[in-house]
Amino acid sequence: MKVLGKSLHIANSGKLIARSTKTPSPGGIVFDSSKNKIGKVSYVFGPTKEPYVSIRLFKSANRDRIEKNCGEKLFVSKPKSKKPRRRRMKPRHKK
Repeated sequence: MKVLGKSLHIANSGKLIARSTKTPSPGGIVFDSSKNKIGKVSYVFGPTKEPYVSIRLFKSANRDRIEKNCGEKLFVSKPKSKKPRRRRMKPRHKK
């Protein structure tokens, strides 16, 4: 788990906006300072040095507590990488 940055506010769309120190990859799971899962990284925008991160909150996340604790550190884990599936080739028949 790596430090994502600090939470700023909850937007009208219901997503949590955070300011990051590094560019996270979309799909990473976001944790609060108590190591509770709160959401997934859905969109990264803004300047490349300190981008803004849009986080889609889970239904189980306590929105009131998150909104009250704006400015707390957030952490992110790497998303599960999906390996490309290998294509199976049909054997060629010799003539």
